[in-house]
Amino acid sequence: MQVKGAPCDLTKRINSLRFLMIRAGRQNGLGSQEVLRYSEELDKLIMEFQLRHR
Repeated sequence: MQVKGAPCDLTKRINSLRFLMIRAGRQNGLGSQEVLRYSEELDKLIMEFQLRHR
């Protein structure tokens, strides 16, 4: 997934995914497929953020 927009938008997306991942972990357990998907997507967004802020 390629994220476009201002860094603020990226930060909001990261925070939103973190919230969703934590909620899914509490409801379904940390090993659930839903948490794994959120985690993988979050990794991509954090990498994008880091590349933009070198």
